[in-house]
Amino acid sequence: MPSGLFTFLQVELPFELGPPDGRWLLRDGAGEVERVLVLRTAGSTRADAIGRGGRRHSEPRRAGQRSGDGRSGGRRRRREPTADPPGIEPATVPVARATVIDPATLAERSAADAWLDGLDPEQAIDEACAWLNRFLLAYRIAATDAYTRALSGIDALALRAGFGEGEQVAEGRWLRAAPLVSPRLGRRARRRETVREARAEEQLAALLGGRAEALLCEELALRARLDLDLGRLDHAALELERAYVAALVELAGIGLGLAPRLAELEQLLPEVQKMAEISLQPTYPPSTTTLLQESALQHALARLEAALRARVIGEEGPWTASLVRGGPPSEEPPSEEPPSEEPPSEEPPSGAPPPGGSPSDS
Repeated sequence: MPSGLFTFLQVELPFELGPPDGRWLLRDGAGEVERVLVLRTAGSTRADAIGRGGRRHSEPRRAGQRSGDGRSGGRRRRREPTADPPGIEPATVPVARATVIDPATLAERSAADAWLDGLDPEQAIDEACAWLNRFLLAYRIAATDAYTRALSGIDALALRAGFGEGEQVAEGRWLRAAPLVSPRLGRRARRRETVREARAEEQLAALLGGRAEALLCEELALRARLDLDLGRLDHAALELERAYVAALVELAGIGLGLAPRLAELEQLLPEVQKMAEISLQPTYPPSTTTLLQESALQHALARLEAALRARVIGEEGPWTASLVRGGPPSEEPPSEEPPSEEPPSEEPPSGAPPPGGSPSDS
């Protein structure tokens, strides 16, 4: 690599990614290098990292902390080491480190410090995952490996950004680095809460117990959501069109008050089919994504996700919260006791009989 300081984004993952280790060049349509991706995979044993009982070997016992036999710190009874059974070796944990390097160099250390200090963690995480997923999805096609998948920041053991000299950065080292921490990575926990509200635990038990069957449209919708989040609009359009066709067939016989949802999907189907046709236009290099409106795909997919969640909830009307990616309900449910449309009766004058009868009629 040429002299100067190189900025990088780095992702560490607790599994092998699939592609062989090495340096890979990611180029644009004109052949210019956009990023250099360096992949390194290492293995470590659990016994080297964690001591028995979950304590790290290097972690000292704090003063006053009770030992395993209940006595306070100070002199402790020495325990005899326990040997592993013969023939059993500690499990090896592979750790993959992907370093995404910007080929543009910075001549001054002050410029590199300013870049790192001004970095937005969420944008940096998204950028690192976008470059890594471009690499992985290209490998998926080249190696015909159906099990290579896209990744997100939630999958990472560590995320960091930094800078260093060329060979230094390529070897996974740096002059300065900082961890990338984003509160958004806690969204998985929030999604789990939303899923619980949608009775997913009951649905899971029903699927595992053979009392329910997964629908084709559910899997297709998930694939469309993944590709849409990855920015692969042409893939998402094709998957969404198939998901719509399958949903209109599969949900029609379920009932549960899904008629308004199905009517909405039928209205959106022609637009979804048009977007799928656009994605199949024979152009190279691919330019169909510019013709596809991401907002239209997002809306159509959100309405399908709402119908599928309504199927799990068992709603009986269009007023149930859509629960699409944590979104608010679009309409309020009707009250359990609707107000009476009759005007309040006027109180009769004192001593007068009520309307329609005499006092004795009551």
